[in-house]
Amino acid sequence: MQRPLRIGTRGSKLALAQVALVRNALADAQGWDQAALDDATDIMVIRTSGDTATRRLSEIGGKGLFVKELEDALLGKRIDMAVHSMKDLMAVLPSGLVITATLPREDPSEAYLSTDGLPFASLGQGASVGTSSPRRQAQILRLRPDVNVVPFRGNVDTRLAKIKAGEVAATFLALAGLKRLSLDNEISEIIDVKDMLPAIAQGAIGLQTRQDDGQTRSMLQPLNDRATQRAVTVERAFLEVLEGNCRTPIAGLAQFAGTDSLTFRGQVLLPDGTDLREVTRMAIVSGEGLAELLRIGRDAGLELKRMAGPRYFAKT
Repeated sequence: MQRPLRIGTRGSKLALAQVALVRNALADAQGWDQAALDDATDIMVIRTSGDTATRRLSEIGGKGLFVKELEDALLGKRIDMAVHSMKDLMAVLPSGLVITATLPREDPSEAYLSTDGLPFASLGQGASVGTSSPRRQAQILRLRPDVNVVPFRGNVDTRLAKIKAGEVAATFLALAGLKRLSLDNEISEIIDVKDMLPAIAQGAIGLQTRQDDGQTRSMLQPLNDRATQRAVTVERAFLEVLEGNCRTPIAGLAQFAGTDSLTFRGQVLLPDGTDLREVTRMAIVSGEGLAELLRIGRDAGLELKRMAGPRYFAKT
């Protein structure tokens, strides 16, 4: 009997909801009923450093902390695939690992949640807004320099509980995560991406495998959403060139109109939101390969790096 596909994941409600999406897509692609799906897959929950950390992630190593143990398990052949929020991945993957498929992207917008249920513009002067994301902090202060941004960590449930307990007046979360958890009713306002550009690859789910595992890659390939893969390719190429550290507020979004008309916006901000640099690319992208998309993302990153200068990428 063939060994079940071992699916590695974090143990949060959101991570498990994303695994459920992957398993459902896999069942559809393979023609499995629920019993066959249960026989063919094993869910292996792996606790990551990011799950156990109590300090701000930017102080202890950044977003790679949410994926390192999963990637180690892949390289050690303890799992066959890992399910990631693509925004958690480092710009450069460990040698021997690849993203074999990306699921259709959810709305990448930011969601604003507040104790009073009113829009962000209605928030009182000096009110506390919770976030531990350097990008969100900079964007919040750029839009509302009169509010007080405070550290705010935890999974979605924890943050919602803190909001309801009045620990902060408001916070921002990825709309995609709230929708996947059916928590849309908690949202006070959806922020347009024109006003708050998302994290690189926000809203995308990536399926990571070993590069040499042809069997698993073949099984997962039908799950790949080409439009999402193309957009995320541009964004991650942009991020790789910028080489920002975990404290650098970087944002970017690639969008396609139809199959070949690309618009990309990328930006880097000062942590206090007092200034930003932005680059825009519009292009007609032909062909099936990813090389042109990689070039567009890298060129945008190089231009922004020249525009911004070293003060935007301080190592402290």
